[in-house]
Amino acid sequence: MLRKLTFLDGPCYATYHTVFITWDVEGRAVATFQCDIPLLSWSLAVSMTLCLGCLSVLVALALSVYVLQKLCFPYFWRDLLFLQKVVRYGVKLEVFKLTSSVRTVLDRFLQQVQRIPDKPFVIYDGNVHTYRDIDRRSNRLANVFLEKANLRKGDCVALLMNNEPDFLCVWFGLAKVGCSVAFLNTNIKSKSLLHCFNSCGAKTLIVGSDLVEDLDGILNSLLSDNIQVWAMRSWTKHTEVHSLLDKLESASEKPVPAALHAATSLKTPTLYIFTSGTTGLPKAAVISHLQSLKAAAGFWAFGATEDDVIYVTLPLYHSAASLIGVGGTIELGATLVLKKKFSASQFWNDCRKHDVTIFQYIGELCRYLCNQTKTELDKVHKVRMGVGNGLHQDVWQEFQSRFGKIKMCEVYGSTEGNLCFMNHIGKIGSVGRSNFFYRLLFKYDLVKYDIVKDEPVKDQYGFCRRVDKGEMGLLLSKVSAISPFFGYAGSKELTEKKLMRNVFVKGDAYFNTGDLMAEDHEGFIFFRDRVGDTFRWKGENVSTTEVTEILGLVDFIQEVNVYGVQVPGHEGRGGMASIIVRSGFIFDGKKLFEHVVRDLPGYARPLFIRLQEVMETTSTFKQQKFHLVQSGFNPSKVVDPLYVLDYKQKSYIPLTDTIYQSISAGEHKL
Repeated sequence: MLRKLTFLDGPCYATYHTVFITWDVEGRAVATFQCDIPLLSWSLAVSMTLCLGCLSVLVALALSVYVLQKLCFPYFWRDLLFLQKVVRYGVKLEVFKLTSSVRTVLDRFLQQVQRIPDKPFVIYDGNVHTYRDIDRRSNRLANVFLEKANLRKGDCVALLMNNEPDFLCVWFGLAKVGCSVAFLNTNIKSKSLLHCFNSCGAKTLIVGSDLVEDLDGILNSLLSDNIQVWAMRSWTKHTEVHSLLDKLESASEKPVPAALHAATSLKTPTLYIFTSGTTGLPKAAVISHLQSLKAAAGFWAFGATEDDVIYVTLPLYHSAASLIGVGGTIELGATLVLKKKFSASQFWNDCRKHDVTIFQYIGELCRYLCNQTKTELDKVHKVRMGVGNGLHQDVWQEFQSRFGKIKMCEVYGSTEGNLCFMNHIGKIGSVGRSNFFYRLLFKYDLVKYDIVKDEPVKDQYGFCRRVDKGEMGLLLSKVSAISPFFGYAGSKELTEKKLMRNVFVKGDAYFNTGDLMAEDHEGFIFFRDRVGDTFRWKGENVSTTEVTEILGLVDFIQEVNVYGVQVPGHEGRGGMASIIVRSGFIFDGKKLFEHVVRDLPGYARPLFIRLQEVMETTSTFKQQKFHLVQSGFNPSKVVDPLYVLDYKQKSYIPLTDTIYQSISAGEHKL
């Protein structure tokens, strides 16, 4: 007979006693077994069992969430971390606005001068210029501008200069005096150059030493408009042109009073950068301190640090090189390797020589590099990142395959625009990234667009219609306090033309990018095409209106329709003009060649000419471009006479099947 007794022995010990007793036939106990189990150990065992069960459930739940996130939201954490950086920087700018303690790009530069005075800031043509060097030279220039040029805070000064360290010194010197600076495109011709002065109100021009002769045709016009001209030379043959370099020798290196460049508002214009558009002549986009600071954070947002060496070959008169390139270098406290002009043959040698880690690009630049002869050194470099825009998917893949897994960071945005997309993921072919968080801060929409009619599609109430995911549409960005549109200098009409009002409700206002885009189901943005009267060639925006006006001055041309066509092996679109020859005249290829070379920059000159007897128009008598663009310049498909620009013969010559095949094969240089 077996009996089990269980009892608790004292509260102090908290111990379970279990006794097993066996009796014989006479009722005597013959064996006793006792096992003591601590109560706390027993409770702990039960608790551990429960905890392990809960932990298993939590692990399973976490694993399920992780798998679900990876499948449905694969970029969630990277998006969140990237947006956190953007918001953090944005909050800092908001604090500036609220406290009136405005810090500008120039202020950041002066901070870096104090922090890292002897660090190389600009490397150019083998010469190293430290942060202190650029600061002292810009101080000298600022003193000359004050004492000799009589410039004052609030004046606007135009700068016509190629890439060189003095571009930065003049820019910063003018900024220290409190002047706004208008960056002039070095390719523009006389008529456009004079227009630029009128639009931004500049009364002073600073011109680079190698560009003085380019003013010969318009110098008298500038002087008659009371515009003073200063050249970066020790002397000039023009008595009316002032020299700067000789005056620098005796100028003081002491800083000018800080009050001259103290900013009280982030919305104050600091630069004017000219951009082509549908209205014809270049427009002066207003660049405020706010826009400059946002652009300067680009490299940092992509993960760049002060240890990076940044290679800039793009022209500084463009916002990409000046605002993102120079401004971004200053924000980081990094080093900038500056090139006067891009050279595909010297690019990688420069990168290796200076230990470049980041470079700026446009799509054409990467294609030129891919077209170079392959070498064993293609992957021998320290470049880890490229930042730019316009990189097509095929070139992107070839570039990374040949030169290594360089992270290509596409940035979408226009100089004057109020919206920016950044492809921080590195998705090939995408110009940017959007997500739920981004849309909360920045309001944009893709709306249906009728390409044939060249206008947005409206509903029965006159409002625009949004596209479905994956569908191509016109990109519009809402104008708000977070995303203001500063417009263009000199004309409210130009600013208003870039806005679309009453888009979805009465009273709203959106910036019209003029770009057809698509957003896929993962939130990646893809560029599809330009609309209206602007196309892009060799990294520049070409205004069809401006080209039309210039061509219309030729005596044998009655009517012109300018548009862009796709050219095999080239980024963007090449210029083409459909022409009706005036009655009693004949087409003169040599005369037309001389005219476009004299009056149009290289990127804006029509590559192809199509002669027509009747110009196709819409029902509202607007010139029809759609079918002309679709037809292209293939002589086997176009029955009208075609001509091609030929620099060797200095004429527009008949476009034959042989020449067409040569262009398509990339053998004929355009």
